Amino acid sequence: MTSKLEMIFLNQSDKKSKIVVDSPKSDITEHEIKTVMQMIIDKNIFNTTGGDLVAINSARIIETDVTNIIVEE
Repeated sequence: MTSKLEMIFLNQSDKKSKIVVDSPKSDITEHEIKTVMQMIIDKNIFNTTGGDLVAINSARIIETDVTNIIVEE
């Protein structure tokens, strides 16, 4: 099973902007995620077409289970 952390922000144009992190640690907490998201906003380290990231919108963990049926060799 693979997992991804999606952090969704609002930018200056009030549009959603997403940052995806592959394989977050399994015991990550809401507090840790909020802290990192706020640090990203405060340090203004990402540019978007809609301007700076200005607010936290949401975050979620997505888990994917892949079953190979036919595998080429």
